[in-house]
Amino acid sequence: MKKISLFVFILSLFILPPAWAMEGSVEGSIQGLTCVTQGKLCPVGKEDPMAAIEKIFVVLTPKKDYYFVPNVDRAVLARHINDRVRVTGKLHPRYPSIEAAQIEVFTNGIWKITWKYSLQEELEKSLQDISAM
Repeated sequence: MKKISLFVFILSLFILPPAWAMEGSVEGSIQGLTCVTQGKLCPVGKEDPMAAIEKIFVVLTPKKDYYFVPNVDRAVLARHINDRVRVTGKLHPRYPSIEAAQIEVFTNGIWKITWKYSLQEELEKSLQDISAM
């Protein structure tokens, strides 16, 4: 009986994606999904028109993999088109996406946090408290 229990336990480790393996980060640049799927980079110097016509933005890695960031508004991502970014959060075990906890932009040789989920939640809560008065 112990052998069967041990076998089931080991098998479940391989079948179920381990939660501890999902934390991570993705480095690359913010690009429009249309450009990425057509094999092009967003045109440098034309970020505003690109932001106006593109609906979905992704993080494109140097290896040409791309990751969706579904919990971050497109306006936040659009501000960083063609910027070098690092997105930290939970990587989806099956799909190319990351649930961001924070976004950093590489500027003047250092990583600067430009968006953080906890700060967004805090701001939303404070705005709700104000409107409830």
